[in-house]
Amino acid sequence: MSRRALRVNELLRAELSLLLQRTIRDPRLNHMLSITSVSVSKDLKQAQVYVSAMGTEEEKAEVFQGLKSASPFLRRTLGSSLSLRYIPRLTFHRDDSLENAARLTELIDRLKPSNNDGVAS
Repeated sequence: MSRRALRVNELLRAELSLLLQRTIRDPRLNHMLSITSVSVSKDLKQAQVYVSAMGTEEEKAEVFQGLKSASPFLRRTLGSSLSLRYIPRLTFHRDDSLENAARLTELIDRLKPSNNDGVAS
């Protein structure tokens, strides 16, 4: 991937994170969510946005419906705040990596011997 594409990926990730925190008023997007990465196409006209959302499956489905409906607004807002020739079309994808990492950490912590049982660690 070119250096320009990498810079655009990081720029979009940072700007979208700020927009979702400060600008969007959709109640479906009030859940804890994080943009984990962005990947633009070679021509910079498409962007795959990977989002990690916490909550139940129903809440996650609501989050992605909210993101889909907010996509045109996000694109317009990015157009006014970024100096890019093309603002890429945004498609949102689910990323469960943070949730999986939290679950693995919890399992590892359960396997560790506790300090109260007299075993030195």
